[in-house]
Amino acid sequence: MKLILVRHGESEANFENYWTGWLDVDLTEKGIEQARSAGKKIKAADLLIDVAFESVLKRSIKTAKMILQEAEASFVPEYKTWRLNERHYGALVGKNKEIITENFGAEQVKKWRRGFDEIPPLTKNNHFDRRYDMLDPRLIPTGESLHMTLQRVIPLWQDQIAPNLLDGKNILVCGHGNSLRALVQFLENVPKDQVDRIDIPNATPMIYTFSSQLEIIEKEIL
Repeated sequence: MKLILVRHGESEANFENYWTGWLDVDLTEKGIEQARSAGKKIKAADLLIDVAFESVLKRSIKTAKMILQEAEASFVPEYKTWRLNERHYGALVGKNKEIITENFGAEQVKKWRRGFDEIPPLTKNNHFDRRYDMLDPRLIPTGESLHMTLQRVIPLWQDQIAPNLLDGKNILVCGHGNSLRALVQFLENVPKDQVDRIDIPNATPMIYTFSSQLEIIEKEIL
């Protein structure tokens, strides 16, 4: 059984260098080409996709659809879940990273970006749009550490991803830098003081092969 993890292609926020979090920004033209290239790599590696999971943000949704199209798997079931959303950066959302670095210092910004338990300044406004209407309001964050992001990703692994793997299915998970970083930390049991070393580049397929006991046999990056 194989798990294919892919971060979305370059987004407008990646290009303009500001914190996105749950903001629903689009892909750039480069991001679109990256997504298509990721799908072609998966196809060239003869990887079959049986089911796909993506966040409820369009940069993830569009990337997943283009990957599936290029991998000739557009027909497989797709599941959208807020649990794969990018980490919520609280009051930093929408702020330019260079300006925040000038104001708070590189060391503090590194902690916010890469620390496991570091929570960014919280926002008072946690209302987004109707895609979250079905959620208990207590689940909608005003800011998250990577640890908090992991805590919302784990139920997706336990309830949906792992059971599908145990059914012998190959799974595409198209998420975001931090939701995938949290999942990788969990899967590989990375110590929390080494989480900052986990790199999740845009649109780069990361392939895990599992045993029937869901032990990692092999990891490959395309």
